[in-house]
Amino acid sequence: MALTNEIIREKITEKFGEQTTEWEEPYGMLTFSSEKNLNLKVLQFLYDEPSLQFRFLTDLCAVHYPEKKGSELAVVYHLHNLVDNIRIRYKVFTDVNKPDVFSASALYQAANWMERETYDFFGVNFIGHPNLKRILNVDDMEYFPMRKEFPLEDQKRIDKDDEMFGR
Repeated sequence: MALTNEIIREKITEKFGEQTTEWEEPYGMLTFSSEKNLNLKVLQFLYDEPSLQFRFLTDLCAVHYPEKKGSELAVVYHLHNLVDNIRIRYKVFTDVNKPDVFSASALYQAANWMERETYDFFGVNFIGHPNLKRILNVDDMEYFPMRKEFPLEDQKRIDKDDEMFGR
């Protein structure tokens, strides 16, 4: 029997119950969330469960939602089952003031560099990561450039020619 989003959701709900939330299917991709403390348990289950076999981490990134007080940063995992060719998206949210999330680098080797990049740009502290340090930005940088903490360009500036910027 082919693996479907409904079967995946049933298996995850059977294992974790109400601990998994925010079920959606944007553009057909099953998406769900859980508490950040469950991320390794959920990822390990998705990896080990014989009927699921999500053994390829396609992408790991973060998103900053400054309007969501207490859960401003989302760590997003994109997982792929290569046998059935199906992908899912899994999110965990954390407070921007204490952005600690357990590292998945022991489970997925690809997570190593992706977590370093996510730390570098968003400041997510991946607990248990073997070498969590900046990867693209300079080491003495004191901020995380992809957070939405900086004002947008002043639209009243006259020192730029708007035709050059498609305005």
